[in-house]
Amino acid sequence: MTQQDRQRIAAGLANGLSYAEIARRLDRPTSTISREIGRNGGPGGYFPQAAHQATVRRARRGTPAPPHVARPPDGTMEEQEEIIELAVRTGLPRMTARVHVDLLMSEDGRRTAAELARRLNVSPASVSVSVNFLVEHGYVRRERDPQRRRDIYVVDDDAWYHSVVISARQTLETARAAMAATETVGLDSPVGRRLARAGAFLERVTLDMKESADRWRRLLA
Repeated sequence: MTQQDRQRIAAGLANGLSYAEIARRLDRPTSTISREIGRNGGPGGYFPQAAHQATVRRARRGTPAPPHVARPPDGTMEEQEEIIELAVRTGLPRMTARVHVDLLMSEDGRRTAAELARRLNVSPASVSVSVNFLVEHGYVRRERDPQRRRDIYVVDDDAWYHSVVISARQTLETARAAMAATETVGLDSPVGRRLARAGAFLERVTLDMKESADRWRRLLA
C-alpha cells in the first residue's frame, strides 16, 4: 500500500466513509482496509504518515504489526469489522457500533466504561456518548456495581426485544403526529391526504411489529 493510498484512507475516515466504501474507492478488499486501520491506531487515531513509516519499519525488522487496537479472544477483528459495517449501513454511528459489537462479542455481555475505552483505544467521553445512545434505544442496559461504585453495561438476549419495542414506540409517535397534523391542514388538501396516508401506514406497520415482537419474545428465553 502506497503513502497516497494511506492519505486517501485518512481522508475517507475524516469524511465518515465506511471501510467498505474506502475499499471500493481504492479497489482493495474491505479486510485489507480494516487491517490497515486496525494496526495503525484505529479509526480515531489513523495518521497516514505515521502508518506509512510504521509499515516501513516493520518491513525492515520483519516483525508483525503492534496491537494498537485490542484484538479480543472471543471474536476476530475482521469478523467484528464486518458486523460494524453492517450496523453503520443501518444508520448507527460508527463509534456506537464499535461499542455495541464489542459488548455483543464479549463472553458474558458485560463491560465497564473503562474496559470499553481501553479495548477500543478511545476516550472515555466517546464511550459515554455511545453507551448513552445504546441505553436510550434499548440495545444495552446499565447496572450499578455497589462495591466499586461504577456502572456496568450489559447486553443480553432480551435487549433485542426492548430495542424493537422502543423503535416501534418512537415510530408510532411520529405516525400519530402526522395524523394529528391532518386536522390542522385538512383532509381536503393534498398535504393533508398525504400526511393521513403516511400516518396510517406507519401506525399499522408499527403495531404489527410490536405484536410480532410480543409473540416471538419467547424465542429469546
